[in-house]
Amino acid sequence: MKKIGIIMGSDSDLPVIRKATAILKELQVPFEVHVFSAHRTPEQARSFALEARANGFGVLIAAAGMAAHLAGAIAANTTLPVIGIPCKGPVLDGMDALLSTVQMPSGIPVATVGINNGANAALLACEILSVADAELAERLATKRQADTAAVLAKDAGIAGRLEEA
Repeated sequence: MKKIGIIMGSDSDLPVIRKATAILKELQVPFEVHVFSAHRTPEQARSFALEARANGFGVLIAAAGMAAHLAGAIAANTTLPVIGIPCKGPVLDGMDALLSTVQMPSGIPVATVGINNGANAALLACEILSVADAELAERLATKRQADTAAVLAKDAGIAGRLEEA
């Protein structure tokens, strides 16, 4: 099975990344997590992206806030799918990161999930890998069924909760 590479621009993005790693652990998908900055460690980020395919990665996830150039910098140096997670920042509530991540020039695509949505980034990465991995596809289907059952259980219990109020 191919690995998923997760790169965050700063260790302050770790709470967002934990949401992704929890999904990957649940689905039994191997991954690595690294801290590389598009601006402060550009050579290391570039090297990681250039070598990712040879190192067994199938999808890369890049999380960054503010200017959020990390996903684009990674995508510029690989033809692997790159998923950007814009992270909430102190000034514009993550809108700056969202726009920076989603507005890539033609020819360098970055799939982008919602602000701080590490869980969806991990699920999308797994869906991409599942195209060539039937066992992973089955684990995804099982998770989806469990998520559906959890919502329906909440639906079944909501009437009683309303009567209590």
